[in-house]
Amino acid sequence: MSTAADPSGQTSPAHDSAFLRAARGQDVPHTPVWFMRQAGRSLPEYLRVREGVAMLDACMDPELVVEITMQPVRRYGVDAAIFFSDIVLPLKAVGVDLDIVPGVGPVVAEPVRTLADVERIPDLTPEHVGFITEAVRGLVGELGSTPLIGFAGAPFTVASYLVEGGPSKEHAKTKAMMFGAPEVWDALMRKIAGMAASYLEVQVAAGASAVQLFDSWAGALTPADYAEHVAPHSTAVLERAGALGVPRIHFGVGTANLLDLMGEAGADVVGVDWRTPLERAIPLVGDRAVQGNLDPTLVFAPTDVMTARAAQVIEAGRAARGHIFNLGHGVIPATDPDQLARLTEFVQGYPLEQR
Repeated sequence: MSTAADPSGQTSPAHDSAFLRAARGQDVPHTPVWFMRQAGRSLPEYLRVREGVAMLDACMDPELVVEITMQPVRRYGVDAAIFFSDIVLPLKAVGVDLDIVPGVGPVVAEPVRTLADVERIPDLTPEHVGFITEAVRGLVGELGSTPLIGFAGAPFTVASYLVEGGPSKEHAKTKAMMFGAPEVWDALMRKIAGMAASYLEVQVAAGASAVQLFDSWAGALTPADYAEHVAPHSTAVLERAGALGVPRIHFGVGTANLLDLMGEAGADVVGVDWRTPLERAIPLVGDRAVQGNLDPTLVFAPTDVMTARAAQVIEAGRAARGHIFNLGHGVIPATDPDQLARLTEFVQGYPLEQR
């Protein structure tokens, strides 16, 4: 893999960080740690700056994005920052009528049902997301040697929001299109894959050192259906991301039966949720690094219980090509930030033989 570089073509100050070394399967000074959804939710400083500001408005304000993304880095000293945004932001940026409703999630005013609906969605260009370029450049300047992870929603998950009109437990309308209107499904997935790849390219061009493709709802699929109807489109995104020379993380929820396929789609690092022990996941992902996977609810347990379980995760991760410690999903809003600080300190201080 080529080295991570800044827009001028020079090697990034973050290139030799523990996070990027682990992602590349190299020796690390300590197990790197960051937390999905670390930017926001549980932090009082986040709640203060977000007061009275709608989610998507916050995501399109470069100064606010920089501040929110930096908050957990300042508080915890984590080994990577995750860009504060939302997976539906590219849709909003090109003009899709949607909003993030508190307590509900993304809600689409006119769900996608036909080829004409797909064709009405513009392709994403850098001009649509100039605020992203500005925010990433500002972040890279503040982060210094701490890498920034850019991200995008994977085609299946974003398609499900568009087809269902909002969050869904059954994904019935999504699967009905996938099985019953394959030409519409294919067109929609190609559209979203192109948008996701372009969105990642914008973030890396501005200075992001790695990317993560989130497929929150992929666990709703069988391996055969994922391989036929979804994997080719996630592969298309990850192939374009691979040309950028930065590590690619692929994460899904409830994907124990898909881990091999998600790795084969083009991941350098496969994220594992808390339901699957790393010792089971590592043989499935092949010669790739893994990310995860402490149960997010363990931060509500006594500290010694939490750290004992974290130690088990770190020990299991030694068998992988590389290991990035994380929760098995996002930070729960009621999490005590001080407990995450203790967890970060524990992971970074855990004795680790050089790989």
